[in-house]
Amino acid sequence: MNKNNPKWQTKWPERLSYGLSDAADNLVFQVMTTYLLFFYTDIFGLRPGDAAILFLIARIADVIESPIVGLMIDHTQSRFGKSRPFFLWFALPYAIFAVLVFITPDFGYTGKLIWSYVTYLGLGFLYSTVNLPITSVLPTMTQNPQELTLLGVIRQFCGSAVQIIVAVFTLPLVAWLGQGDQRRGFLYTMIGFAVISLGLILNTFFHIRERFSLKAIAHASLRKTLQAAGKNRPWLILSAIIFLFWLVTAIKNQTTIYFFKYSWHNEQLVALANGFTFSSLIGVLLIPRLSNRYGHRLTMRSGIIVALSGQLLLALGVYSHALSVIFAATLLNSIGQGLIVGLVSIMLADTIRYGVTLGVQAEGFLASSSDFGVNLGLGLGGLITAGLFSLSGYQANASQNSATLQMITLNYVWLPLVLYILLLILIHFYPEKQLTQAISSQPNSVG
Repeated sequence: MNKNNPKWQTKWPERLSYGLSDAADNLVFQVMTTYLLFFYTDIFGLRPGDAAILFLIARIADVIESPIVGLMIDHTQSRFGKSRPFFLWFALPYAIFAVLVFITPDFGYTGKLIWSYVTYLGLGFLYSTVNLPITSVLPTMTQNPQELTLLGVIRQFCGSAVQIIVAVFTLPLVAWLGQGDQRRGFLYTMIGFAVISLGLILNTFFHIRERFSLKAIAHASLRKTLQAAGKNRPWLILSAIIFLFWLVTAIKNQTTIYFFKYSWHNEQLVALANGFTFSSLIGVLLIPRLSNRYGHRLTMRSGIIVALSGQLLLALGVYSHALSVIFAATLLNSIGQGLIVGLVSIMLADTIRYGVTLGVQAEGFLASSSDFGVNLGLGLGGLITAGLFSLSGYQANASQNSATLQMITLNYVWLPLVLYILLLILIHFYPEKQLTQAISSQPNSVG
């Protein structure tokens, strides 16, 4: 089959089911990104330093887990395909552990720490098993470049929409369901999210199909896979971009609630501020037009520039104490964020196909860089935030000293600014022309 054939290879029910897989994961993922550190410190009662160590250890575990899950996908042989059965096998365990993280047993402090380690580390592994296949399955669903872009945009639109819903409505849901008890509110909210997530993940399993494989190339040994990955320059650069993107996302998202609770003394503003992140959907929807005209690299670069501009405007809003400027900055920054994250899965699918030109079929391992980057970025973001708060003398549910307030501003404004600059430097070196030429010369096989 000609991979440039304009005929669509998927239909809308399958496309929507694919996109909803990311929505399913983000129902849980966004709560972890935005509110878990707050939950641990201000509700469950962990010290910020202990939470920081937990996040660090979890990220060390992810260094091992993500490639392992990728290799599991590479060596899976089933009548459902390679990536698709992971949605069936791990959907229920993922939903169960999502709830367990927010159960607060009446243990002593050591018991609480142990519970947090077991549940959070377990959820981290299970997140890899249901999220990584979303990326690895994409190049097997179609070989049409336009449709790959469409599927990537649908996925990110669904994922971003749920991120916004979670960011805006989680705290109101916690207040409504908890009736003044945040422990109960978070637990009931997560039970609802987990049940919906379970249904959406299973829906993806039942409705998507793996059509394409490159049967002429057998899966290589781990050594050969690592060697080929080391030569895959687009994949290496994109992996670094993914990591930095989720690092800046974690730092900003986790700090937002602290910023409005302790710097502005108005926790109710969190939901309102997060509401302006709806503009990330604008960025996602711009991707097909911009990438078709300018290519993926220039489109992502424009997204980084827009996000950086929003961050500069945020600094102005924070230091002038102008709430309207902060909200406008959030809106502008989110448009750029949508452009960046919406392109990640599309560009990663390209690097997987490029990897075949190097003589190795390793879609699972290469796709693991997405999950690895997400987890490492989120974990280090949590470590940095919790660690700085701990060093500055943070006290939960109390007036903060000047050092802690300065750390909150550092996390909310300046660290993200530096990371956006690093992203801008990295995307400059992405070799899109080399990648496109190599892919276009490769035949594809139907499996």
